Amino acid sequence: MNCIIVDDEPIARDILKTYIAQIPYLTLVASCEDAFEAMRILNEKEIDLIILDINMPRLSGFEMLRSLKKYPAVIITSAYGEFALEGFELSVIDYLLKPFSFPRFVQATEKAVNKGHDAAVPAQTTDHEDFVMVKSDKKLARILLKEIEYAEAYGNYIFIYRNTGDRIMSKQTLTQFEEQLPGNRFVRIHKSFVLSLTAVKYLEGNEITLNSRKLPIGKVYRDELMRRLY
Repeated sequence: MNCIIVDDEPIARDILKTYIAQIPYLTLVASCEDAFEAMRILNEKEIDLIILDINMPRLSGFEMLRSLKKYPAVIITSAYGEFALEGFELSVIDYLLKPFSFPRFVQATEKAVNKGHDAAVPAQTTDHEDFVMVKSDKKLARILLKEIEYAEAYGNYIFIYRNTGDRIMSKQTLTQFEEQLPGNRFVRIHKSFVLSLTAVKYLEGNEITLNSRKLPIGKVYRDELMRRLY
C-alpha cells in the first residue's frame, strides 16, 4: 500500500517513518508537513493510505478530508481523544492516540489492508479489535462484530440487531455502515438489509432465515448472496 504521512511535528513524522520502514506491505510515498502538501501529493500520486494528524496549522486534518471529494483509507494520529467521534463520522479506519506503540500501529494498518481486500482475504483481527464504532444517541458505541446478526435501514437511520437480543439505532445510511464491515463476513441481501453470514440458518425461496426472524432477498442481490454462501 502506498501511504503518506501528514503531520506538522518533525518528531512524529520520524517515528512514523521508522514504523513504516518495518512493515513490508507499506511504501512511504511522502512525508508532509501540512494538509496542502498532502493534497498536492494526493492529486499527483496513487495513494492507498493517509496517516493523518488532526491539529495542524492553516488547515486541520478533518478540514482537509472534508475538502476532498474522495480520499483513500485514513488512520488518524492525535494526542486528543475527544475528536474520535468526529473521526469515525468521516469513516476513518482507526484512531491512534499519541504516543502509540509499534504493535498498535501495525494493527491499524492491517485494518486498512483488510478493508481494501476483504473479498479475498480473511480479516486478521483479534477478539479485542474485532468491532465497529457507531454513533448512537450522541455517544460512540462499540459493537462486537460477532454479536451483529443484521442491520436494517430506516429512513436516515439504521437499526443494528445483535444476538444479545437488543438493537442499537444509529444515524447513518446502511451503505455507510456496510463500508465499516469486513466483506468476508457480511453481505447485502436487500436495499434495506445487511446481514452476518454466520447468522444464516437456511434459505427458502426469496427469504433467508436467521435466529430471530426472516428477511427478504432482493433480486439484484441474490446472485452475490448465493456465491457467498457456497
